[in-house]
Amino acid sequence: MTTIASNLQAVRDAIAAAAAGAGRQANEISLLAVSKTFAPDALREAYRAGQTCFAESYVQEALDKIAALQDLPIAWHYIGPIQSNKTRTIAENFAWVHSVDRLKIAERLSEQRPAHLPALQVCLQVNISLEASKSGVAPNEVGALAHAIAKLPNLKLRGLMAVPAPSNDVTAQRLPFARLRRLRDQLNQQGLQLDTLSMGMSHDFAAAIAEGATMVRIGTAIFGDRIYQKA
Repeated sequence: MTTIASNLQAVRDAIAAAAAGAGRQANEISLLAVSKTFAPDALREAYRAGQTCFAESYVQEALDKIAALQDLPIAWHYIGPIQSNKTRTIAENFAWVHSVDRLKIAERLSEQRPAHLPALQVCLQVNISLEASKSGVAPNEVGALAHAIAKLPNLKLRGLMAVPAPSNDVTAQRLPFARLRRLRDQLNQQGLQLDTLSMGMSHDFAAAIAEGATMVRIGTAIFGDRIYQKA
């Protein structure tokens, strides 16, 4: 078994254990492999080990991998910041976008989604910890944005995504995830039908699962430490 395959199995086992501890079923939680900075061969290894959903944060890097792996039926998720000049490329090449935080961006994605493709599945990125350095809509602005995006024709609003401030304390980790879940529940009480909470990464996914995560975004625990190129 390759290292990536064994890492994947360990992550799946940990997800199942966290789900059981929260009184949930493991099949309620989707595993999204965050593959940014890793070569196509690493993704191919993960695919051979049963992983079919991959997330990327950089558009050009993602396009190179999509081309290199076009023989595989991969579901590509975009989780990075979205610039206006990249919306067409994202709309044409991804199945999911987790990082929508402005109506203008959502409108462009809807307008530029090719007619032959199904609706683009989207999540709103919420700046749940109110960090100045983080992208995302403020929690008190989520409602208006969600209702506006839900009306766009070529998008399917699925839920909320967040990257909380890091913490090593499990109790502290759970607090922002609980806030995101309550926001989702409030939107559903207002008539939306949101089924996705994209939250939890390698260091805190157990806390996210305890608070209702339906999709966890795991990179390091699967692929190892990232090595970023120096500019």
